[in-house]
Amino acid sequence: MDINCGSYVIRHAQSAVDQGKLREEDIDRALLNLFSVQLRLGFDGDPKKGQFGKLGPEAVCTEEHKKLALEAARQGIVLLKNDKKFLPLNKKAVSSLAIIGPLANNATNLGGDYTGYPCDPRSLFAGLKSHVTETSYSVGCPDVSCYSDAQFHEAIDIAKSADYVIVVAGLDLSQETEELDRVSLLLPGKQRALVSSVAAASKKPVILVLTGGGPLDVSFAKLDPKVASILWIGYPGEAGAKALAEVIFGDHNPGGRLPMTWYPESFTKIPMTDMNMRADPFRGYPGRTYRFYTGYQVYGFGEGLSYTSFTYKFLSAPRKLSLSESLTATSRKRILHQKGETLGYIYIDEMTSCNSLRFYVQISVMNVGDMDGSHVVMLFSRVPKVFKGTPEKQLVGFDRVHTISMSTETRILIDPCIHLSIANEQGKRVMPLGNHVLMLGDLEHFVTIEAY
Repeated sequence: MDINCGSYVIRHAQSAVDQGKLREEDIDRALLNLFSVQLRLGFDGDPKKGQFGKLGPEAVCTEEHKKLALEAARQGIVLLKNDKKFLPLNKKAVSSLAIIGPLANNATNLGGDYTGYPCDPRSLFAGLKSHVTETSYSVGCPDVSCYSDAQFHEAIDIAKSADYVIVVAGLDLSQETEELDRVSLLLPGKQRALVSSVAAASKKPVILVLTGGGPLDVSFAKLDPKVASILWIGYPGEAGAKALAEVIFGDHNPGGRLPMTWYPESFTKIPMTDMNMRADPFRGYPGRTYRFYTGYQVYGFGEGLSYTSFTYKFLSAPRKLSLSESLTATSRKRILHQKGETLGYIYIDEMTSCNSLRFYVQISVMNVGDMDGSHVVMLFSRVPKVFKGTPEKQLVGFDRVHTISMSTETRILIDPCIHLSIANEQGKRVMPLGNHVLMLGDLEHFVTIEAY
């Protein structure tokens, strides 16, 4: 955290206060957090005496750090589409490869914002060429904004002659960064036309690789049978080229999951000043985030495919939870007074303790395919719809497990006061009573919560 960053925060925070968008106490709290970070990093005197004071240039680009960068890139790649198991490609069966797109041959675009100098920068084109000797490249668009189609013909020509085609499209820091907001969820400029033109000309369906940190409306590619596979790599860093090549050629089985919902372009018509999270069908408002959004999704939060298949089994989880021993005396009196009436929920602040209600969900994960790989287990809950605006679902916990052709077990801790509760429209946290659903993919387990 440097002085420029601190002054940036102060300047923009003060502007927000002047416009009535932020309170003075909010600035004080933010500055305290900012300065505590600076103190922990050693800005309170001699930095060499701090926890990280002995770090120097020799601590950068060690083999350990390079391995970590590669593993991070591997785990971050998300396979969104893979028609007829098009991927992975068999290296021995690929005679020639065409790589197309302005993002494919520029290693500096892989790091994203706030990154240092890479140890061994390689473009995606260079990484893929190391696997297939006869690999050709065409930029397709003059840059990422893709304002012209003058170079489309070159991309189409090499696509026609290549055995397999990979199109790299998406975003870089010319499209999204601090103080540069996107106004559209579509691919920039004529990128969509480039993808479709190349796909139409290619002998085989193409592989679409998407870069960037934000969601993209690529519905056209999702529905196009000439686009066989879609991979999102985000900003994969210095090892991104190697990680992508490993995934495409089957040296690594992708296991990444989308960290956000990918909305359609129509979502941009909703004013950003409307910060309501819950959907309101009466005014055509679809809500925000995977918890409340009810509209069409290009791809949803947590989506991600693998080269193998997995099945789940709940090994242990309770069927019923009673809150009677964890309620305050006041709440017991209220419940007795309402006996005979329908009681929909309990306020969390009516609980004396939540510790005794915690439980583990024991899960078995079975790899039923023919390829090893890591897999992210995501456990969601759906609470009873006790009032307007109840979330569609919410993430309870997750774990990454490595699976081979046998079952692997994991467990996820659930604190009902946190994971099975929600905020009502007044902002008060409540625990709905009745049947809660724990969800693992298509598998469901019901837990009934009672107050008596």
